[in-house]
Amino acid sequence: MTMWVCGEVLVDLIPQPNPTERIGVIGGGPENTAKALALLGHPVEFIDGISNDKWGVMAKAELDRDGVGTKFCKFSDKPTCQAIVSLNPDGGASYDFVIDGTATFDFSRDWLPDAYKHKPSLLHIGTLVTVVEPAASVLFDWALEVSEFAPVIFDPNIRPAVISDREKYRAQVEKWVSISSVVKVSEDDLNWLYPGEDHLEVAKRWIANDVSVVVITRGAEGLVGVTSHGVVRVPGVKVDVVDTIGAGDTVGAVVAEAVKTIGLDELHSAALIVTLEKAARAAAITCSRKGAQPPTARELD
Repeated sequence: MTMWVCGEVLVDLIPQPNPTERIGVIGGGPENTAKALALLGHPVEFIDGISNDKWGVMAKAELDRDGVGTKFCKFSDKPTCQAIVSLNPDGGASYDFVIDGTATFDFSRDWLPDAYKHKPSLLHIGTLVTVVEPAASVLFDWALEVSEFAPVIFDPNIRPAVISDREKYRAQVEKWVSISSVVKVSEDDLNWLYPGEDHLEVAKRWIANDVSVVVITRGAEGLVGVTSHGVVRVPGVKVDVVDTIGAGDTVGAVVAEAVKTIGLDELHSAALIVTLEKAARAAAITCSRKGAQPPTARELD
């Protein structure tokens, strides 16, 4: 069965040593996750609006190259969303976005695929499409229907540059959590959404509200997994960091792989530790490369 990944594909405009120069690299958290899943050897269909402009053509070519299906994408002449990337001294990335009027967020029910008809094994969704309106409302109603047939994996991937109102953002995240079987969230996401709150308490609250697995990424410190069976931790894998673009998206792909191959009911305790150890290795490889370049299955053997 095919996995579905829904969300934005956009162009990351990455700064160069000359501060007046930027290079365009195709990115977007969900697109990174879709590519990572395909490189791990899984059938995956990507769901988004893709422009016919030069960036959209590049995006389609990269998805094709990595084996990601695009039969559920909507192609149009609207422009591609741009992410203006700033790199911190530690290699971390922050973003500003050009969103309005783009193909990237042009969602409507008339072209979104029918889960009952196509029967995906899961839906991975997150980042900007879950908060940018009107796309977010359209996608929530659709994902709610998908959740009747397949588990939903949600990655909020917080972008305060898009919504600076913390309460509004938190309400949107909680809405998506309520229909999700798995939530993959970063330490930075939780710090921004729930300042001063203990991360494990937030995760346990979500578990109490019927989420099966919460995975918290902690950068170089590793990963934490929370289920109704308890809490597991795995350390990070040491690597010379080039940048962190796509690292969390790679973790999301490995977790999605486990949901499909192991199953939600078994994804806890030792099985979750093995999954998170693989995710840590995969994220380290991604961090060792410029831009979002997740590893292949062979690199993780």
